[in-house]
Amino acid sequence: AELLGRPVTLADDVAGPGAPPVVEATARGEVAMLQNVRFEAAETSSDDAERGRFADRLAGLADRYVDDAFGAIHRRHASVYDVATRLPAYAGTLVLRELAVLRGLQAPERPYAVVLGGAKVSDKLAVIEALLPRVDRLLVGGAMCFTFLVAQGRSVGTSRVEPAMVDACVDLLRRAGDRLSLPSDVVVGTALSADTATEVVSVGAIPDGMMGLDVGPATAAEFAAALSGARTVFWNGPMGVFEIPAFAAGTRRVAEAIASLDGTTVVGGGDSAAAVRQLGVDETAFSHISTGGGASLEFLEGRTLPGLAVLDAGPAR
Repeated sequence: AELLGRPVTLADDVAGPGAPPVVEATARGEVAMLQNVRFEAAETSSDDAERGRFADRLAGLADRYVDDAFGAIHRRHASVYDVATRLPAYAGTLVLRELAVLRGLQAPERPYAVVLGGAKVSDKLAVIEALLPRVDRLLVGGAMCFTFLVAQGRSVGTSRVEPAMVDACVDLLRRAGDRLSLPSDVVVGTALSADTATEVVSVGAIPDGMMGLDVGPATAAEFAAALSGARTVFWNGPMGVFEIPAFAAGTRRVAEAIASLDGTTVVGGGDSAAAVRQLGVDETAFSHISTGGGASLEFLEGRTLPGLAVLDAGPAR
């Protein structure tokens, strides 16, 4: 109501007995809001019929459907997918803006650099496979880097590793050659906690019993230097456990390096967007901060996004 400068009536349920009277009493130009769709178990059900029954109730309240929730558009949920099959359905302005930016990455201005972090290689393998033929530089940090380091034959102490992904990392390293950069040093600790003792070590000297929790200062400087000439950058995933101040410096340095560039800089939502805000990096310095980490990755992988596939051509009107 504060944002719109007009009253907003809130129903006391999602699409139960309380919703229709609220909607029916809403005049043209007025706004009514239903309760959170996640309060209905059917919203995320894997049973098509169960989702469909819920979608029928939602669709019965409207004449048209507009999806402006890019962060959920890769989900086959009732309010994202099924309702759109029952009404004239359109993309909202935020969804259109997200798509325009991500489509621009399919023909980027070069040099094109991609920075990937986060916990698991398995979460990013498909996007690495999709982007590898297109990128000039691929910088890998976060916990996922340790599986790559194991693939290089390095000992990584108790750092997080996905043994089942080591062979895939060996293959990626072979195909990427010198386009793929890994950390040269890391900040290690004995436990994932704010009060653990820390030290900076080279990736070839991680002590037994210690785990890597952030890229080190040398790596952060190397990554910043590698990004300095880039005209297009896509970044998804922090360089370390940025929520803990002792392990936030690597993510901050890389974020600031990307923010300082003159070209197109896209932050792929999720933890990366959260890091920008938590670490106080100027959000306006980036060309675009996505509202959907998973959705942006799946789009770049080339997957069909269920919520997008069912929308009619053209923006909402």
